[in-house]
Formats: sequence, C-alpha cells, structure tokens
Amino acid sequence: MRAIVRAIVICLALVAGAARAAEPAAGAPAQPPRIVVAFANEPHSAPGPAGTTGSRYGGDGYRVGQSAQQRAHRVALAYSLHEVASWPIKALAIHCVVYEITDGRAVPEVLAALSKDARVVLAQPLNEFHTLTGAAAPAAPYNDPLYDLQSNLVTLGIARAHARAQGAGVHIALIDTGVDARHPDLAGRIRGTHSFLGKLGTPRAGEPAAPLLRHGTAMAGLIAAVANNHIGIVGIAPQAELEVFEACWQLEPDSDAAACNTFTLARALAAAFASGAPLVNLSLAGPPDPLLTALIERGMARGITFVGATGGAGEGFPAAVPGVLAAAASEQPLPAGAFGAPGQHVLTLRPGAQYDFESGASVAAAELTGVIAL
Repeated sequence: MRAIVRAIVICLALVAGAARAAEPAAGAPAQPPRIVVAFANEPHSAPGPAGTTGSRYGGDGYRVGQSAQQRAHRVALAYSLHEVASWPIKALAIHCVVYEITDGRAVPEVLAALSKDARVVLAQPLNEFHTLTGAAAPAAPYNDPLYDLQSNLVTLGIARAHARAQGAGVHIALIDTGVDARHPDLAGRIRGTHSFLGKLGTPRAGEPAAPLLRHGTAMAGLIAAVANNHIGIVGIAPQAELEVFEACWQLEPDSDAAACNTFTLARALAAAFASGAPLVNLSLAGPPDPLLTALIERGMARGITFVGATGGAGEGFPAAVPGVLAAAASEQPLPAGAFGAPGQHVLTLRPGAQYDFESGASVAAAELTGVIAL
C-alpha cells in the first residue's frame, strides 16, 4: 500500500500546477473533475541519466510500453475521458494517467465503473494536499507543469533570482553534441548551430556517424529552457540565447555517452571566440591538452568566461586550466577549487519534445553556466 501511495504522489507532482488551481478565479469556469488511473506497464528499459563526459556517461531509465499506452487510450474512449498528463512509474511497473471528466458525471460514478474494468490497476480521485503551517500554499512562480520536479532550482534559489534577471540578452556558446533546436521548450533560445564533425572529427571505427543530440539537448534545457510557456520545465537563464558548436558525437543511439577530440574542440573554440559569446559552457572532461589550453588562455585574455565539468582527480581539460570555473555535483565530495551544483536526478530535456532526469558533473557545469548568465 505504501508503494501505491508513493506512486500516486509522483503522479500528483507531475500535475501539481493544475492541482493548485482547484479554486478558480471569480467568473472563471469550474475545472472539470480529475481522476488518477493506473495501468500495468510491461518493463521497458531505456537509457537514463547523463553523467560527465567520457567514461562518466550512462545510466538507466524507464518508459511507457505500447500496450499500456493503448489501454490508456481505449479506456479514455470507452469512458469519455480526456487525458491531462501521464508518467510511467518504474517502481510499480505501472503507467499513471490523469483524466478529466468533461461530461458532468460525478467522480464516484466514474471510479465505480473503472474499478470493475480488468484493464485498470488503480482508479482514484486526484486529491489535493496542503502543508500544515496554517496558511495556504503559495502559488508557484511558473506555469511550467514540471517545475515542481525541479528541486535543483529550489536549491539554487532560482525563483528569487528570476525576480531580478532571467538572462535576457546574454549570449552563451554551448560546445557539446548537437541540440534538438525544435524542442518546444527551446523555442526562440537557439540562435545558431555550427558543426565541426568530419575528417579528423569523425567518430572512430564502429561508432555511429550520424549526429545524435541527447547530451547537448539536456545541457541546453538546463541552461535556457523557456519559462512560463505552459510547457515542461524552467531553465536557469530562460531568456538567454544559446549558440551551439557541435564538437562531440554521441557514442550510441540510446545513450548520453559522447566524445570529442582535440581537433573538433579546437575548431569549436575558435568559432565560439569569433561569435562574440562572452560565456562558454564545456560540459566535458579529459586529459591535459596543450593546444586547447592555449585557446582557453587566449579566450580568457579577451574577457571570455569558461565553465567546465570536473569529476575528480586526473582530469586536465578544461577544469584544471587556471581561470576556468570548474563545476561538480554537490552531492559528492567536491574536488579542490570546484563549484558545487545539484548533479543527481535533475530534470531536463530530451530530443523529440521529451524530458528525463540526468546526473553528473555535466549537469553541474550547465547549471553554473546558467547562474553566471543571470
């Protein structure tokens, strides 16, 4: 029973913004009643959190299966329900759906019918909860439906910072894999993309040649996902502009693992300098590199700020270059001189209008870049 309760809490968190609107403004139409319905979801493994670059990428995840989606759709048709939100819950192997009852039927009537349907694992009201401080919970500062899952923004105090600045007019160079510029939560945030893959920058034998966009899209979302657009999440600097310099390639189609080399990074850095971006994000790490160090030093002499990821000892570029702002996940002991930022299970973007949780120093570096942009 406790596991079922935890599952429902997760479902409620995904629609928390909607749940808070239980008391409509004067003159506004009443919101149709909502219910929570769960369906069995056949296990389906999917790649999960991104870590730092190189050997630190990887993880696991969980997605909704086709049969669960079909059951949810057929139940909606059979009972004249309107789907509002959904999320697969790995711990219980279920797919959780929030439906609206739009035809005036009472919630108990609909739940009674659903409870007799063999396709349904659980059916209950979409309950509302309040803290016990004696005052109503304050309204969320954003209308983005997944904001309540962004605990990293609370840790970093981003809502307070956004009252003063949101990164408007700040030009950021993102040196990474490519980015899904068509993701709806990046609308208007990508000012250009330049690719430096090819020749010496092609993947090694056996690695995919086609550019894949997972890691870069995740970092772009952390930095600059659009705020208050009724979609997804909130970026740390949601009004900043990203210019993407594609110097890394994704190693596997279903993995966040990516790699770059001296040649691709050197070309990307030189182009980033020419773009005029005053802030460069490098969510990657590797050995000391004289050529790349020289480029970073030249950029810093021009007043450019560089942010790099660090996972610990033994990494030379970019975090160990004097003057580079190194970032690491604050949940782990911090390397000397590194800034800490949330780096475990941080919600961000996936290509194809998707969202998922990411982990690692790459995440911390992107967060630090966003904070600097404010």
